[in-house]
Amino acid sequence: MADKVKLRSSDQQMFEVEEEVAFQSLTVKNMSEDTGLDAPIPLPNVSSKILAKVIEYCKYHVDAEKKADDKPSKTEEEIKTWDTDFVKVDQSTLFELILNDFTPEEEEEVRKENQWAFE
Repeated sequence: MADKVKLRSSDQQMFEVEEEVAFQSLTVKNMSEDTGLDAPIPLPNVSSKILAKVIEYCKYHVDAEKKADDKPSKTEEEIKTWDTDFVKVDQSTLFELILNDFTPEEEEEVRKENQWAFE
């Protein structure tokens, strides 16, 4: 059975996901190396809505990479199509998804440069 990782969003929602899925995020992986996996990993800049989307994305990609008869379970074309559909969300949600990879300083700069997207 795969190890589970507990993630806590900024609005205190708890998510329990497989380690392999959680570690698709380098932020989560690095934080777990610093804090361990005994306690939930706090993600104070990520709402539960966005964390659920990030987990969905990571889970899909982990599952897509799994091999069946020495071939990935999904073709590159299937993955590209899924990714394209995945980002068909409102602009505010898309920006929040993108900002997950930025430091707080970088995020603030992006928000200033693209303030129109957050109105």
